Amino acid sequence: MKLSDMFSTLAENARTYEQRMAEWQDQMNARNEEMMAGARKWQETTMQRQDEMNRQIRSYFEEAGENVRNQWQTMQSAWEDQFQKMREKGEEMRAAAMKSGHFPEWAEAYAAQMVGFAQKMQDEAANAIATATEAHSKPKDNNNKTG
Repeated sequence: MKLSDMFSTLAENARTYEQRMAEWQDQMNARNEEMMAGARKWQETTMQRQDEMNRQIRSYFEEAGENVRNQWQTMQSAWEDQFQKMREKGEEMRAAAMKSGHFPEWAEAYAAQMVGFAQKMQDEAANAIATATEAHSKPKDNNNKTG
């Protein structure tokens, strides 16, 4: 192979590589925009569900006794602490992913993990709601009241 042919081949390979990199970057940007739109939609839906859940909790609190309120506050504090720890760990991992250059992959994995966690919490909430509904449908002690 002549030296001029080798340089020509190298130049062609470089152009092909740059073209593929540009296409790959465009695909990554499109996927990122789709993921962000999906995340925003999920967050909006989650906020609506959280507002509804907060309304239900307030109504339960109005009917609950002092002991139940204290137990709920203890449980709520534990959940908030755990969530804060998860958030802090996520920030550490995000910073490491940014430094390593693997942020898109990390973001996808993190989102999948959080969605899985949220689904587990939703399942737990659904079970709790079913239990509460069942308990409310039974007559209460002494006053035969249903709720």
